Amino acid sequence: MKPIFIFLLLSLLTASTSAADIPLGSTLSAADSSSRWHSPNNTFSLSFITDPTGTLIAAVTYDNIPIWQVSASANSSSVLRLLPSGDLQLLPSSTSTAPLWSSGTANRGVSAATLDDFGNFILRNSVGAAVWSTFDHPTDTIVPTQNLTVNHTLSSGLYSFKIQNNGNLTLSWNNTIIYYNSGLNSTSNSNLTNPILEIQPTGIFTLSDPTLSSPRILAYSSDYSGEGNSFRFLKLDNDGNLRIYSSTTSSSSPNVRWAAVSDQCQVYGFCGNMGICSYNDTSPICECPSQNFDLVDPKDSRKGCKRKTELRDCPGREAMLQLDHSVFSTFEPELSQIYYIGITPCRLNCLVGPCTASTSLSDGSGQCYLKTSDFISGYRSPAIPSTSFVKVCQPVMPNPSTLTISTESKKGLKLSVWLVIVVVIVTLLGLLIFEGGLWWWCCRNSPKFSGLSAQYALLEYASGAPVQFSYKELHKSTKGFKEKLGEGGFGAVYKGTLANRAIAAVKQLEGIDQGEKQFRMEVATISSTHHLNLVRLIGFCSEGRHRLLVYEFMKNGSLDSFLFTAENQLGKFLNWECRFNVALGTARGITYLHEECRDCIVHCDIKPENILLDENYHAKVSDFGLAKLVNPKDHRYRTLTSVRGTRGYLAPEWLANLPITSKSDVYSYGMVLLEIVSGRRNFEVSAETGHKKFTSWAYEEFEKGNFEAIVDRRLVSEEMDMDQVLRAIQVSFWCIQEQPSQRPMMGKVVQMLEGILVIDRPPVPKAMTEGSAGGTSVTTSSVSAFSTFATSAPVASSSSFSVSGKHGERALSSLLQSDMK
Repeated sequence: MKPIFIFLLLSLLTASTSAADIPLGSTLSAADSSSRWHSPNNTFSLSFITDPTGTLIAAVTYDNIPIWQVSASANSSSVLRLLPSGDLQLLPSSTSTAPLWSSGTANRGVSAATLDDFGNFILRNSVGAAVWSTFDHPTDTIVPTQNLTVNHTLSSGLYSFKIQNNGNLTLSWNNTIIYYNSGLNSTSNSNLTNPILEIQPTGIFTLSDPTLSSPRILAYSSDYSGEGNSFRFLKLDNDGNLRIYSSTTSSSSPNVRWAAVSDQCQVYGFCGNMGICSYNDTSPICECPSQNFDLVDPKDSRKGCKRKTELRDCPGREAMLQLDHSVFSTFEPELSQIYYIGITPCRLNCLVGPCTASTSLSDGSGQCYLKTSDFISGYRSPAIPSTSFVKVCQPVMPNPSTLTISTESKKGLKLSVWLVIVVVIVTLLGLLIFEGGLWWWCCRNSPKFSGLSAQYALLEYASGAPVQFSYKELHKSTKGFKEKLGEGGFGAVYKGTLANRAIAAVKQLEGIDQGEKQFRMEVATISSTHHLNLVRLIGFCSEGRHRLLVYEFMKNGSLDSFLFTAENQLGKFLNWECRFNVALGTARGITYLHEECRDCIVHCDIKPENILLDENYHAKVSDFGLAKLVNPKDHRYRTLTSVRGTRGYLAPEWLANLPITSKSDVYSYGMVLLEIVSGRRNFEVSAETGHKKFTSWAYEEFEKGNFEAIVDRRLVSEEMDMDQVLRAIQVSFWCIQEQPSQRPMMGKVVQMLEGILVIDRPPVPKAMTEGSAGGTSVTTSSVSAFSTFATSAPVASSSSFSVSGKHGERALSSLLQSDMK
């Protein structure tokens, strides 16, 4: 009886499968709105729909959301037909034989088609194998269970999205200009075996490869793992941005949950040729550089601009139109010339040369770009310090300002009798002053007034620029700087609630003696540094002697409060998985500062206190970019006795009168990594360690193969990945090598932790030279004044950290010897 039962069961399954099959000869008609092919669970369907631009297309849809579409436009008479030959064709009419689009599967053994419950439309042969499918031929969208490989491309208009062999994700314009390049190997050229991208149903964007121990998470949807029946998908939109969307049956349209390019104006060509992208109250807008240009299409400003008079028609009468706070994007292989000249030569060189536009970066780099390509993509924002120039035919006609238009409109309202004008103006001014003073007195503390401030703050958020706060606003938001979160080398940090009810950390800066303009430029530089593992700068305050920075609030505080707490303290424990993710996230953040920023930023105070954890225990590095705000003439920061570096983390070169480079951060990170593994301060001395410094004792145990002795005792009862533990211990010993040349770059550190690179056995690290075994610190302060600095800034001379005279040499020698004990 069992074989008969199994046969009947298989028959039923075969029947249910074939019931969902679409036989050869089937046809969908655009004229019939009810004509469609459904998936078995009716979640997906293939039919004719009208897209947001009003174009009729044949598409696979989820709740009327297209996830795949035929690349040719249809009309009201079009049909989609599965021919007896097995070819799927879009025909202009039912009587046509010349297809508008074809799957190219004629005579390849196709016997039927199906649309499965995952949204994949498949042409199958007689044994059920897929001959062609929409998942293998994506258009602009991928959905859960759909894999995107190096052989696939998402396209939308002039924009395309691909994954490279090295694991990088790229967005390109016109298949030439790559304006976004980020992913696994942004610091390496090594290739993967078979990289695969996938959007998980939970909203997590992952990259997997046989060489990786586990899938690498590239991005999180803002509602990832959220409750409810949400359908999430990844789409390349026609504005050149890659986004994750989330849709529920109750919502009228899908919601954006993540975007690859956070600032839409940084998408190359978003406003077309000669178009300038900027922001209005809520969204990006496109406009022409001046009245010397007209829109190519007045109905669509994104199609760019054209000169009213071409340059070839006005030889010898060219002039340079100046655009303040603007930059023209330049990416390889776009043709441009780079010079290190001032703003005036940058303008003149373009005027007399073959270029069409130029940009003087004005960010301290001294760079000038002369644009020689035919396509110009521009971005204007108050936060951009650069000045750009466009070559036009005289006369130069700048765009009229709002003030000029207002003044012109008021001319028609002037009265002919001057006496009446004077009386009216004086009366109105008196009333305005009286009413304004009365309003200010009565409403200055009103909640509605605070709401107005919040509105303006949101406008500044939309522009991508750091928000400028008044000192009074921050004093009020922190309740008079009442709740202190901590204190660092640059000043105290307080908890505050902004006008838009967002919680923030407000840092009061001390020892900042820069001018207003220079301070704002440095703040703009810091705010332009964005990474998942860096604390985000929200805004700033610069009023008189008051200098404050406003950061995003990290709910779980700093890493040290979790590593160095008592064993019986509840709620302050991190398991090994969380610790390893913190170590990896910290390494990625430092890698971004060292190797992926325009200017390398060296963070000279890497320690657990400067590694903050958000509500999901993701690591974010804080206090980067602040050292450039310190007055370099301030002698307090230029002598050995005043170097307020944190004991146990300073690299030996700090006290050996050697240059400070990014390898100094690698040393500090190695110390932190060892503390993450052990849960103990690296300079601790106890009977358990034989009265040796913990780092020296730990290496001896490592040599013996006794890894468990190094690991935090609180982790003994927890489940741990010992391969990860061993990798972390080995990487830490490589990082704390005395010679900077022996330490790896942070990009290599990330790859070693991830298991991409094989780790050689580290040599014996020599004794640390910046603090004694007994806990002697270089300074009495536990927080560094040298939080970070950019390598583009002038490096202190060798005398900055030297000790002169025999007494000084003897003191330094004594300090170094005490540390070797």
